[in-house]
Amino acid sequence: MNETLVCAVGNVATQPVYRELAAGPSARFRLAVTSRYWDREKSTWTDGHTNFFTVWANRQLATNAAASLSVGDPVVVQGRLKVRTETREGQQWTSADIDAVAIGHDLARGTAAFRRAGKPETAAPAPPRPEPNWETPEESPDIPARQQQEPVAVT
Repeated sequence: MNETLVCAVGNVATQPVYRELAAGPSARFRLAVTSRYWDREKSTWTDGHTNFFTVWANRQLATNAAASLSVGDPVVVQGRLKVRTETREGQQWTSADIDAVAIGHDLARGTAAFRRAGKPETAAPAPPRPEPNWETPEESPDIPARQQQEPVAVT
């Protein structure tokens, strides 16, 4: 498979838009990735160029991203890069999309509290079963072997 996998570290630039589609949940948001460099003349960190990506998430990732992300959140996005060029009203437009495989908060810039997504309702769990008696009785020539292997109640 020839795909361009990327890992982008940046900030959520737009509120995630969540949609229920026939193929399942989908969410998208814009990601701003700004390079930073050390300016020796000023002796300070300086912001460089900002790249914007449209991040697409599907299925459970879409549901969780829409519930977890807000504008300004620092995130790490991993996925497949797709660059598209199209002509609109006579002008050439280029856009870069990331089909996300994983999205998470950037813990280098803050803390997060992880919560597992709820699982679908399942049948009630079976009632607890008593622990079996694993002790084996002493063998006796008077008792058939089948009866000798049955557990014996210990009081």
